[in-house]
Parts: sequence; C-alpha cells; structure tokens
Amino acid sequence: MASSTSISVDKLARLLGRPDCPDLIDVRTEEDFAADPRLVPGARRRSHADVAGWGCELRGRRAVVICQKGRKLSEGVAAWLRHEGATAEILEGGISAWAARGQPMTPLAILPPRDGAGRTVWVTRARPKIDRIACPWLIRRFVDPRAVFLFAAPSEVLAIGERFGATPFDVDAEGLFWTHRGELCTFDVMVEAFGLSCEPLDRLARIVRGADTARLDLAPECAGLLAVSLGLSRMHSDDLAQLEAGMGLYDALYRWCRDAADETHNWPVSQPGRAGAARAGQVSA
Repeated sequence: MASSTSISVDKLARLLGRPDCPDLIDVRTEEDFAADPRLVPGARRRSHADVAGWGCELRGRRAVVICQKGRKLSEGVAAWLRHEGATAEILEGGISAWAARGQPMTPLAILPPRDGAGRTVWVTRARPKIDRIACPWLIRRFVDPRAVFLFAAPSEVLAIGERFGATPFDVDAEGLFWTHRGELCTFDVMVEAFGLSCEPLDRLARIVRGADTARLDLAPECAGLLAVSLGLSRMHSDDLAQLEAGMGLYDALYRWCRDAADETHNWPVSQPGRAGAARAGQVSA
C-alpha cells in the first residue's frame, strides 16, 4: 500500500520531462547496479553510505530515492534527506518495479563523464536554431538537470571539448557520436541512445527533424517550429538567453505531444437567437 513518503511508478513516469520533476537519486549497491547498469532517466548515482555528506545539497528540494526494491536503502536515505530539510519519497518497488513496467531506462555507459560539481558538460556551435536548442532541452529534462552548455565558434568546438572536458554535439566532424546520422538529426540520435524512445518523444523528434532538415512535410508542426525557432534566434543575441527561452517552448511541445495531440480548438458555434440578443443588449457579460 502506498504511503505518504512513496511515489508510484506511474506517477513518477508522468513527472519525467517536466520542469518540476523531483531530483532522482539512485542509491543501489554496486552489486545490484552491476546487474543492470541503467538509470531512471535523469537519475544520479549516489552512495547511501555517504548520505550524511551529500544530503544537505538537497535541502529545500523534492527528491525521489531509488534502490533495488524500494526497501531499506531508499527508505533510510529518504529519511535522512527529510532530516536535512528535503521533501523526500521513495520509488515504490524500486528499480525492479520501474523496469518491470517497461519504463525508459538510460544506460550509464552512454552518459558523458561529470565535472567536479557533478554536472555533464557539453559544447556546440554558437547561434543555435533548432537541434542545438532541442538537444539541451532533452538533456536537462531527461538526462542531467544540471547540465552545462557551452556555445562556441564552430572551428573551436572540438578543441574546446578536449581542453575543457566538454562533450561536443551537433557538429559536422568525422567520428563524432552526438551528431546527425543519415536522415536523423542529433535529437533523434539522443532519444535513441539515451533509451528514451516513447510515443511522445518520437513524435517530437519527427517535428524537430523536419524543422531542422528542411523536411517540413514530416509533420504539420514542423513549419511552426521552424518559424518560432528563427524568431527566437532574432530576439536573443545571447545564446544562453535563447536556450532559456527555448526551454519553455520545448516544454510546451512535449506536453502537447504527450497529452494534447488529438485535441482540437474551434470557435464555439453561437446558440440560436443568442447573437441577436447580444446585439440588442439583452445578454449580460
């Protein structure tokens, strides 16, 4: 039976990809993790044994703690986090229940290394338009909420990646992993590689691909995304400001893809006699 300090698989799944998604903390033992080295999208590995050292980082935040079966490790860590001032819950049934329900899982091996502050760091070309805004949105919402993005001169992206420990993406360079492949754009590649494929993100990927590769016939929404993206690039001379504005755009597109793609909106048909009555001043506001 669910408790006030637990969250169900279905409820957590509905929070993934939203800006208000809790911090997800995976505290499985090394042995349990080695048996299935995948994470709930956006989760970060932390040691339960060291919670007294890192727990204060989550003070004032909401967190969901994940262990193998949702028992002693997650219960204990969540209790400690609440002691530190966090709102902490456990995932009911742990990672076992999450996997059994067929929910998306991200292989740890595909994730770039983190910096000293625990963040993934990425670098791409300056003056982003579509793919270079969509990919950071995907990473921050489903991979690493604290990810850092560097926008630089195209000729220097690879060198910056090497010197500053940043992962290059959406760059035309031989052998680069995070870039276009055939007809797929970088956003497509990330959705697949991060294990995130699902109906809403696949729909969004098709829209991004069409807008990014001038294939506006792929979905009716492609032309709209292209127009809004070009508009944002004209509004913002600062790439990071444009990224922040674009986060809201892709939040809305994702929620439409997930929850509202079949909804239509039409002006309501007037009831018989209502229009005439309104003209005569007989209908109050």
